[in-house]
Amino acid sequence: MVFDLRGALLKKAEVESARLDDFEFRLRARTMRLLAPLLGIEVEALVGRIAVEPDEAILASLPDTARAWYEEARTEARRQLIEERGDPTPHKLA
Repeated sequence: MVFDLRGALLKKAEVESARLDDFEFRLRARTMRLLAPLLGIEVEALVGRIAVEPDEAILASLPDTARAWYEEARTEARRQLIEERGDPTPHKLA
């Protein structure tokens, strides 16, 4: 029986990429969900935009105060997600 190291590394890369992409999407959604009430905008309207626009484009269309609130909301969203789902740091192959 031969161990396929290349196959194991490719599988790990695929799993890690999917896990990190999932965390990043959840971070964007949670950030916008936390930001919407601060701006007095409906949550669904703001969160729905993340599927079609990058965060910079969304922020450009919002009031100037949104930038500072965005950073605070992103920090809080990251803290919440790490608490719920764990640290997104890639797992090392042991």
